[in-house]
Amino acid sequence: MQSVCQTVGACSSCLKRQLNGFMGYIKWQRRLVPACVRTTYSETGKWEKTYGLETRRRVENWWLPRIKDQFCRISETDKSRPKFYVLSMFPYPSGKLHMGHVRVYTISDAIARFQKMRGMQVINPMGWDAFGLPAENAAVERGVHPASWTQSNIQHMREQFDALGLSFTWEREVTTCLPEYYKWTQYLFLKLFEAGIVYQKEALVNWDPVDQTVLANEQVDDNGCSWRSGAKVEQKYLKQWFIKTTAYAKAMFDALSDLPEWYGIKEMQANWIGDCVGCFLDFLLKVDGKVTGEKLAAYTYTPEAIYGASHLYILPTHSLLHGNSILKEVFQREFIPGKDSLTSVTAVNLLTHQEIPVVISAKPNFENYLDTKIGIPSTSAEDAAVAKNLGISFTEVIETLPNGLEKVMNSAEITGMTRQEALKAITQQAKKKRIGGDLTSDKLRDWLISRQRYWGTPIPIIHCQTCGTVPVPYEDLPVVLPNVTTFTGKGASPLETAPEWVDCSCPRCKAAARREVDTMDTFVDSAWYYLRFTDPHNTERPFNSELADYWMPVDLYVGGKEHAVMHLFYARFLSHFCHDLKMTKHREPFHKLLVQGLIKNQTFRLTTTGQCLKREEVDLTGAEPVHLKTGEKLQVAWEKMSKSKHNGIDPEELVKEYGIDTLRLYILFAAPPEQDILWDAKTDAMPGVQRWQTRLWTLVTKLIEARASGTMPDPDLLKKKEKAEARKIWEQKNLVISEVTECFTKDHLFNAAISRLMSLTNVLQQASRPLILHSTEFEDALASLCIMIAPMAPHIASEMWKDQ
Repeated sequence: MQSVCQTVGACSSCLKRQLNGFMGYIKWQRRLVPACVRTTYSETGKWEKTYGLETRRRVENWWLPRIKDQFCRISETDKSRPKFYVLSMFPYPSGKLHMGHVRVYTISDAIARFQKMRGMQVINPMGWDAFGLPAENAAVERGVHPASWTQSNIQHMREQFDALGLSFTWEREVTTCLPEYYKWTQYLFLKLFEAGIVYQKEALVNWDPVDQTVLANEQVDDNGCSWRSGAKVEQKYLKQWFIKTTAYAKAMFDALSDLPEWYGIKEMQANWIGDCVGCFLDFLLKVDGKVTGEKLAAYTYTPEAIYGASHLYILPTHSLLHGNSILKEVFQREFIPGKDSLTSVTAVNLLTHQEIPVVISAKPNFENYLDTKIGIPSTSAEDAAVAKNLGISFTEVIETLPNGLEKVMNSAEITGMTRQEALKAITQQAKKKRIGGDLTSDKLRDWLISRQRYWGTPIPIIHCQTCGTVPVPYEDLPVVLPNVTTFTGKGASPLETAPEWVDCSCPRCKAAARREVDTMDTFVDSAWYYLRFTDPHNTERPFNSELADYWMPVDLYVGGKEHAVMHLFYARFLSHFCHDLKMTKHREPFHKLLVQGLIKNQTFRLTTTGQCLKREEVDLTGAEPVHLKTGEKLQVAWEKMSKSKHNGIDPEELVKEYGIDTLRLYILFAAPPEQDILWDAKTDAMPGVQRWQTRLWTLVTKLIEARASGTMPDPDLLKKKEKAEARKIWEQKNLVISEVTECFTKDHLFNAAISRLMSLTNVLQQASRPLILHSTEFEDALASLCIMIAPMAPHIASEMWKDQ
């Protein structure tokens, strides 16, 4: 028994007559269809004339397992066939699906079904972004181990996914908290470490006092609060692990121009990265002529003029003045608040070997996020003024020729070059020596990945007093999390309470050593999962390059706009890095991006306390909502559905009330994907798609009754007016096929696709009985309608299609 999705390969222009189950004109014309040959109702063999609640329920119960089995059947990758890789952002296993999940996964499911019907080899994989603070918080609050809590949630959410009829390629499932996955996250970390792109330094970090962990700058909202716990973030100096994403800033910025339109997301990515006009260069600090061993990276907008550097400029808030630097006392002693302070500390440029003084700025801030700059008077009037005021000598290194061309002078081997030539030469030299030189902006910061928590990927580093920072050998991966049983949610990392795991021997000298007790930010796990999906069971490497090259890039990436900056940036970064290691052919991971808006519902807050009330606590009978108990007027707003705000809608309850297909159609019809859906304001959409399904069912019923009437179908019996009507049906069908195909392949306006299908339904509803009985055009159009609705409402479509 086949569903419509498996039976038909849909054409992109107009459906041909070779639809499975539809007989050609001559064959169709000659036969007399006996009564009840079309036993469409799959469970009983009896066609129900009305599509009521009970019929709908039985149809969906019948087709749900059969469609899932057919769609998700395991098959080997055939590289000779055209492919389509649709990916929706995998969820954190919180334990319960919300309407935002339903929306994103309904969209990807509809696309996957459509592409498979077109004959493409499709994967629509699903997995779990399974590390993170909520699991650890659950361990603190409920005494349940994070692994047990996470696994239980995954099981429950899988059942919810199945109940929604979502067609995921489950044999490719990945779970980031399992060693077989995070072994390869650690592998990629070591590759980054080898490339000099991972480093550790003391930094002023964002400390969440509730979750007791460090937050990346991007995880702090505009009010200075944690995006996870909502706590006011504090500033604290800690030694942290960073990934030097700035090393890829220019390449990632430039690559955006080669990507298709991303609904404004490309602009967000470009703005996040910034204009990559300058670079960081490394300096070695000295005091009283003695090398301290401390290094400092400083930014310059004009690397080509580096030989004209006069001083290094740091902010009063720099970690050198407030952290654990051996130079802290010197800087604090010599700093004069409100004035540019020339210090006794000097900085040696590791590229030019020039030695210049360090100046503490009178300013509280530099441009954007810089805290260290190189002062170059030749290219900055401000730097020249500072140098002159402090009596610092400098050399002019830029000359302007009579024709306006600027060249570099007094600059060793780059003297005589144009500024552009000198820029290229300096940055290449610095990159070759691994002392900076990567073009980046003054606003992009390196990626802080350290987290002082248990439930995360262990950082594969060992600290040895003799050998220093030592990477774990590849053959010793994965570094598996120890079985910590006590979680307090306070103080240092829970990994510190597992001495048998922390204490180890150095891989190099075999002396006593300690493991790194920080774990990685979960964004690291999700920065490469799209590659693992191409080869999820590989035990020898992260993925097979040939398989990755076949499936990548992701043809359509579907997810929330809230992830359009951080996650997308990190994922693009890891993809660029893997490309440079020749692990992948494609530099960019995602071809087309589809970001969907939120599903919002009304919230009712007490004006006095800001507390959100449950719907049953609100009196909605008057002109304005008031508190049922006190009569207090309420603040009403449209907000993202949330359990804490009491404005969430349970998808399971909606499925019970309306059915899977109705919920899917509502999600796709209520608004274009990129727009928000206001739940209560769209109540017309739900009954609208319900009525449409009833009209579709009625059309099929009319056809069945006509075929079962005992009258021989004969197009020659149609009158001239009826033939003209049949012609119009044929033309309308072809037009709708073209328009709906474009909605699926170009702009993904599913609401427009459904509107066009509704219009075709209306045309067919107006067909006279002779037309239904005798015209091939009516049956062809109805068959086409069943096929086109199948990606969006597969259960009713399969029932209407069966044995046709």
